[in-house]
Amino acid sequence: MTLPQEKLPVEWVSNAVIRQYFNQGNYYERMKSGELVAYRKKNSHPDPPPKGEPFCTHSQILYYYTKEGAPVAIVHQYLRPDGKIGASGLPDPKRLILADRIMSVRTKS
Repeated sequence: MTLPQEKLPVEWVSNAVIRQYFNQGNYYERMKSGELVAYRKKNSHPDPPPKGEPFCTHSQILYYYTKEGAPVAIVHQYLRPDGKIGASGLPDPKRLILADRIMSVRTKS
């Protein structure tokens, strides 16, 4: 039995650890294939653009859900004007909602 998300303990981890779990869980591939659904929570147009990114690159926060509506991940990405993801070419996971815990990285305020 899965606990409601509010009752799951939060495990604070490094960027490297959460990326490893994100990549092993194939979250991005599952979203691209339609197994998971992504909803854009925030979209901004940084001026100037992030270092190494072209003008009109957008900074986005996306929430990934199962088709049944259960949250599974929160990611950040830079979306370039050509539709490709900037920086590493992959979304940067910030939070994963696992069966037994929430894995999260601290972000700067």
